[in-house]
Amino acid sequence: MQIQSIAVFCGSKTGADPLFEAHTRELGYLLAEKNIKIIYGGGNKGLMAAVANAALEKNGHVIGIIPKLLSEWEHQHNGLTELTVVENMHIRKQMLYEKCDAAIILPGGYGTLDEVFEMLTWNQLSIHNKKIFFLNSGGFYDHLIAHISKMHAEGFLYDHPDEKMTVLTEPSALLPFL
Repeated sequence: MQIQSIAVFCGSKTGADPLFEAHTRELGYLLAEKNIKIIYGGGNKGLMAAVANAALEKNGHVIGIIPKLLSEWEHQHNGLTELTVVENMHIRKQMLYEKCDAAIILPGGYGTLDEVFEMLTWNQLSIHNKKIFFLNSGGFYDHLIAHISKMHAEGFLYDHPDEKMTVLTEPSALLPFL
């Protein structure tokens, strides 16, 4: 399956390591240059703003989906190709999943983890079978990946984690999958 749109899950903050924002911007440029639509949470802060603004700088197509509750907290991005304000987080996540062909997970907080685990769970339950990539910038997700491997080793997962997710160490490593 050719990827034409990708959901980007990431933080509404930039984090402590400048590499996080650098990788996020690089990803935004790369996706725009490859004409891959970005679908993300619609915020204009942190890594969310970095990926959207980088793609927009290269005339990329960026779709934001933000719940009313977060439109002020994450400062909805009003310069996007499309912006949809929805009633709640559940609708946001469902729309993000429906509109994307694959997802990439960048550094982030609780919300990012909520989104990735819902996607992994839906993959496991065969609700969808979308490819999930982790951009493990500076080893940000090393501990989480180790824990997921532990869950598999202890018999709690139905499939090997490598069947459900691909770990990348830099944005350009996504290119062969596009």
